[in-house]
Amino acid sequence: MALAGLKLINQGKVRDLYDLEDSLLIVTTDRISVFDVILPNPVPNKGKVLTSLSEYWFNTIKCIENHLITADINEMPESVRAHKSELEGRVMQVKKAKPLPVECIVRGYLTGSGFKDYTNTGEVCGIPLPAGLKDSDKLPEVLFTPSTKAEIGEHDENISFEQMKELIGVELAEKVKQKSIEIFSEGMKIAAEKGIIIADTKFEFGMYNDELILIDEVLTPDSSRFWPADSYEPGRVQDSFDKQYVRDHYSGLGWNKKAPAPELPETVIEKTQDKYNTLLNIFTGKTI
Repeated sequence: MALAGLKLINQGKVRDLYDLEDSLLIVTTDRISVFDVILPNPVPNKGKVLTSLSEYWFNTIKCIENHLITADINEMPESVRAHKSELEGRVMQVKKAKPLPVECIVRGYLTGSGFKDYTNTGEVCGIPLPAGLKDSDKLPEVLFTPSTKAEIGEHDENISFEQMKELIGVELAEKVKQKSIEIFSEGMKIAAEKGIIIADTKFEFGMYNDELILIDEVLTPDSSRFWPADSYEPGRVQDSFDKQYVRDHYSGLGWNKKAPAPELPETVIEKTQDKYNTLLNIFTGKTI
């Protein structure tokens, strides 16, 4: 998204990053990706839902500091306010943290690629699990399974905790693991009160003034699996309010998971909008 008067410094799969000199501007677009490939069709207002949910969680999670300065465009610099009609509801002004080169995946339930891994090996990302677990079973304990951060079009790769220690140092790796599990546990407790199970999620961290902080997005339907507790039943794929619905659509097409991706049908776009909005309403009482 080219914005006059603003310096674009990075364009991710979903987010565009601008330099505001003493801070950064994150613009969350309506782009959607699966298997690390950006799909040809956007999901209207998806960026606003992700921004609103991230703002909710950044203001709710108490166990770690985060990068959010404000999500209110009226409090942002004039160079941002000049684009209010395009940006309102989909921007966050954030601290200029240095991102860590890992993605922090936390799993509370056995599902998705974790279940496939377990079916083949009896392990999830090299971590042995008891025999006889079913799809969507609650795990005996929360698992921390980091991965690399791939460039656009490349795939993230799972790494061991030992490899993560080599990448960022033992002390920092231990703290990241601890905080990842704490944030997940805090989020799970809040979600449970609203009738939602958070099955797994992905966090990103950065360093700011020599302190570890939470960055990027947090507990959104792009980065997490959300299941309605009242229909939860181990042994099958669960109903969900997240991107898994889109992944499932593409998994059934025989697509090779390389760009370009096939078009996203209007029915899938509308259903995805509904799922994301339902989740937003459950947590914030708002819809977009």
